[in-house]
Amino acid sequence: MTGAAGNIGSLVREALRPEVKRLVLLDRVPLRPEAENEVVHTVDLRDAAAVESALTGADRAIHLGGIPDEAPLPDLLEANVLGTHHVLEAARRTGMERVVLASSNRVGGFYATGHLTEPQEPARPDGLYGVSKVAVEALGQLYADKFGLSVICLRIGSFEPAPTEPRHLATWLSPRDTIGYIRAALTAPPSTRFVTAYAVSGNTRRFWTLPDTSELAYVPVDNAEAHAADIPGDLAPDPTAVQAGPYADPEFTLKHLRP
Repeated sequence: MTGAAGNIGSLVREALRPEVKRLVLLDRVPLRPEAENEVVHTVDLRDAAAVESALTGADRAIHLGGIPDEAPLPDLLEANVLGTHHVLEAARRTGMERVVLASSNRVGGFYATGHLTEPQEPARPDGLYGVSKVAVEALGQLYADKFGLSVICLRIGSFEPAPTEPRHLATWLSPRDTIGYIRAALTAPPSTRFVTAYAVSGNTRRFWTLPDTSELAYVPVDNAEAHAADIPGDLAPDPTAVQAGPYADPEFTLKHLRP
């Protein structure tokens, strides 16, 4: 698992540790093994040889590493796109069975909130970060089509312990559902070649379709609506507004462009 020191990585690490024979953890941040079956590597994903060395012997990978938000495009290309290429190439070279890629809901941020979006629809990224995740998905599709690698892309929603703002009523991904989606992606049938799915809790107001259980056998159990009474602000959605909310504002990206 790359990005093992991150918020999602830390959660998944704890959940999967008792379920696997060996858990290989990669991050730029030094980690310490917390169990006998953990192996840790301090790795920069831009270093292809180091990535391959760390992943050798693993049968599946969860790729969570990279820059998680808007940033200058050169940085995103290095960390997110090139880093993903190195993980996929390591998987190909070492004969790995499957790679689960962390994509993002931000690949379609310019769809309207009133439009229930499916992952097969054309990408409409809300910023440079979203563009990098479109490229991540394209790399996954390439390695599935050209090299026969099994790849599952999860478009992560708003990962939070609980929803805290009106947009989260649609986009929230609970910790429990996060683990459920990742476990389902890791254990999908070997015949699964390529799947892109929105990883979001079963929110009543969600913007995105839930995965087809024939492709990804998980049904989310949490619903942001249970927290609506605790969320301040106007909760009435505008069906013509864009799904990304403030992430789609020009200012959100302009600060990362050359003046």
